[in-house]
Amino acid sequence: MGKGGYLGVQIFGMVAVAVFGQAAIRSLFDHSATQLWGAFDWVPGAWGGRLIVFLLLAAAGVVLAGWAHDRAKQVSR
Repeated sequence: MGKGGYLGVQIFGMVAVAVFGQAAIRSLFDHSATQLWGAFDWVPGAWGGRLIVFLLLAAAGVVLAGWAHDRAKQVSR
């Protein structure tokens, strides 16, 4: 994968952090609201389960973006 491919993966990771981080924060303030158009209503555990899934997906976005950033720096050297 070239530098552009890693840049695309990094952008995807940052978008995941923004989307799932915002959903997690909004879920903290309004437990009964449906986040992300109800796409995660199937998660068991009601509010707590969805919050954990949102936090895990945001953390995965952070890891993915960081990994892609490091790989892009190695490719450009």
